[in-house]
Amino acid sequence: MVVDGIADEAGASAADGAVDRLFHALADTTRRDILRRCVRGELSVSRLAAAYPMSFAAVQKHVTVLERAGLVTKERRGREQLVRTDPDALDRARQALDELESAWRARVDRMSALLEDTGRDTGPGTPARDGNTTEGTDG
Repeated sequence: MVVDGIADEAGASAADGAVDRLFHALADTTRRDILRRCVRGELSVSRLAAAYPMSFAAVQKHVTVLERAGLVTKERRGREQLVRTDPDALDRARQALDELESAWRARVDRMSALLEDTGRDTGPGTPARDGNTTEGTDG
């Protein structure tokens, strides 16, 4: 079901799954840091692992999450796996946020318009919801 252009879980599509993976990957501080480092240039998983107080395997798992989300690509060169950021994925993240912002701004605009209409409907001399008129009342 879709309410105001935002799908609930019953109406989730494959695109929603991709967005979920994207934001899941970005939700972790270490993964965001790996992404920042790789934006500057490709780095080997070994070099990335040296920068963190965790095991090589843990860093490799973080890189795998980023790769599944499409945020980075890995390329084997000799004995090393080089990690590189995919700039198109960052654009997809920005687009997903823009779409959410647009949907919520539209929702807020509709609520504001509804409140304005409601305020006009309950002016002096207008029947209130309880059937009495608002004329002569102080609020």
